[in-house]
Amino acid sequence: MIRNGKEAPCNCVLRAAFRACFNRFRECVASGAHATAVTLEMCNGLDSRRTYSRKREEYVADFCLVGQRVLDEFEYRIFRYHFLLGADWRLCCRRMELDRGSFFHGVYRIEQKVGRAVAELEPYPLFPLDEYFGGMTHGPPPIPLRPSGRVNISRLRLPLCA
Repeated sequence: MIRNGKEAPCNCVLRAAFRACFNRFRECVASGAHATAVTLEMCNGLDSRRTYSRKREEYVADFCLVGQRVLDEFEYRIFRYHFLLGADWRLCCRRMELDRGSFFHGVYRIEQKVGRAVAELEPYPLFPLDEYFGGMTHGPPPIPLRPSGRVNISRLRLPLCA
């Protein structure tokens, strides 16, 4: 689809990306007791070539935070009740005093907004899932342990306040 002279994904593609991420979210939540396993990943860092992580917990937290950041208050209530807590549409409509049509229009908007956000998230998007769960396989080549000659690596300075 072309919008404003640029190629952009169709809304159905964004909803499909959301649904893939949401299904993985449900799998991670359902695994519960097995989610506490720490995994060792190989990466290309300055100090080390491996990192420890809890990918499932990180994914669940990332998915919830993306929804919280991109949705307005009304949409986030639907997101929280319907997607995160698992309430069906009847309960959501009764709790939020909505009619069925308004609820489902809200659900489609949520799927599009969060679908776009999980695909365009920087520097590490949640979608595609195999890249998120596959570890850091791309990036600059590793720095040699014993470089020949002098190597000048400038450190990144972080701001003192946000």
